[in-house]
Amino acid sequence: MTEVPQGKRVGVVSLGCPKNLVDTEEMLGRFLQQGYTLTADPEAADLLVVNTCGFKADAETESREAILAMAAIKARHPGQRLVVTGCLAQRYGAALAHELPDIDVLIGSAQYDQLLPLLEANQATGEAVLSVEPITRTGLESPQPPRLLTTPAHTAYVKIAEGCNNPCAFCIIPQLRGRFRSRSLEEIEAEVVQLSRQGVVEINLVSQDTTLYGRDLSPRLSLATLLRRLAQVEGIAWIRTLYLYPTLITPELLEVMGSEAKVLPYLDLPLQHSHSAVLARMKRVERAAGIRRLLKQIRHRLPQATLRTTFIVGFPGETKREFRHLYRLVSRGWFDHVGVFTYSDEQGTAASLLPDKVAGKTARRRQKALMLLQQRISRKKLQTHVGQTLPVLVERVAEEHPGLVLGRTMGQAPEVDGLVYINAGQPQPGTIVPVTITDSHEYDLVGRVGD
Repeated sequence: MTEVPQGKRVGVVSLGCPKNLVDTEEMLGRFLQQGYTLTADPEAADLLVVNTCGFKADAETESREAILAMAAIKARHPGQRLVVTGCLAQRYGAALAHELPDIDVLIGSAQYDQLLPLLEANQATGEAVLSVEPITRTGLESPQPPRLLTTPAHTAYVKIAEGCNNPCAFCIIPQLRGRFRSRSLEEIEAEVVQLSRQGVVEINLVSQDTTLYGRDLSPRLSLATLLRRLAQVEGIAWIRTLYLYPTLITPELLEVMGSEAKVLPYLDLPLQHSHSAVLARMKRVERAAGIRRLLKQIRHRLPQATLRTTFIVGFPGETKREFRHLYRLVSRGWFDHVGVFTYSDEQGTAASLLPDKVAGKTARRRQKALMLLQQRISRKKLQTHVGQTLPVLVERVAEEHPGLVLGRTMGQAPEVDGLVYINAGQPQPGTIVPVTITDSHEYDLVGRVGD
């Protein structure tokens, strides 16, 4: 048994979106290069790291609670050190360190490459170290450090860009992550090749604005070009794209999704609303007519495509008429998966300064109405799969239910969509097997392996 080096056990809490998870995995890769060992028990760790999210009020609350929980553990173990990173650190900087004095090292979302030197400085002096800089970078660190995957061994997120240029009134991401910066095609391809060699069969491409990929590079590239290249990587079976800004859904991109077998016809379109007046207040580029045209274009070119979207209800000034417009759009059954969020004021956003706030009770009622509507639509859509045999990526054995295996279809992204419950047959996790669907529910399917 290998002995763990003294002071080299690290425990990590990663919060927020898959993009943040990739950052965490890269940090873990750096730690492993320096001889650290990952532990799942924070009580046994020499170093505690909390990679925070600060996108919305509830995410901020979760991040603060995680920091306090790790600080309580640190108080019981003299010599433990606490590192706080990510968007919450970037957002509040020194104010967060002052509020939570148990933090030993605080770094922002653009200083991950400084983490190890800052830890060394903290160890040498015993004094807290703060490094939160304005994000002014126009490029990305290259090459990316090796990652320690925390997802199941057969699936991985690959971040293809950082930052965002969109001026959405409700969003603080450009302030936390900077301007949009694409990674090079060659670097992304090399990472996917390496992941394939590790046994990954499913790649989920993520960024703040995935459809913008490559337009800031020289020579200029496109997401369609990247997908064609990645589709040639041996061993990868499924490539899914997430966070597709709707304005840049091009015919070329739809053609790639229709012609490349590995590129899944899965479109994650964060539309946010459907009414032109609300979209204008949100500082979104789309308008109602353009959204309808886009949805028709997608369904015409890719009739079997899976459509996922998210909406915000209760945005300042949202009237009953504007909400009904959104309700009618959803009722037409365009979408397979829908997430609905209630608006909340976020400090530093343009929307927080808007008048005519919608009461929280009203926003929650609208959220519930939309979710109940989509639940009925989802149940009806999933019923059409009963009797069909679908390829399913096996995720894991359900420990809580002996004999039950969990998997996902092409139209079910990890963590955010439903599952397939396989109740006959024992396929191995990481394999893609034919599953005959025997039953369906609001969000999930049930089936057995084989015809």
